[in-house]
Amino acid sequence: MSYMRAAKTVSITLPPDLLMKAQELAQREHRTMSELFREALRRYMVGDAQWDSLLMRTRAKGKAMRVTNEADVERLSDEYRRGKKR
Repeated sequence: MSYMRAAKTVSITLPPDLLMKAQELAQREHRTMSELFREALRRYMVGDAQWDSLLMRTRAKGKAMRVTNEADVERLSDEYRRGKKR
């Protein structure tokens, strides 16, 4: 029976200044570099899903408001501001 590790080792390349900041952060938080990068990846993936959800909602709202370009956004912003001044 062969045993397969649940975790795999990966290598990444970082610029020296980013590596130094990551090492300082890991030390300050009493984490290993692996723990730090795993947490960063988890947060990135959650944030990416949240961003995708936000884009879907705002695109749907824009389509409903017939926003097709930046000029439409500017027009709606101006209308909103004029309404707030009243």
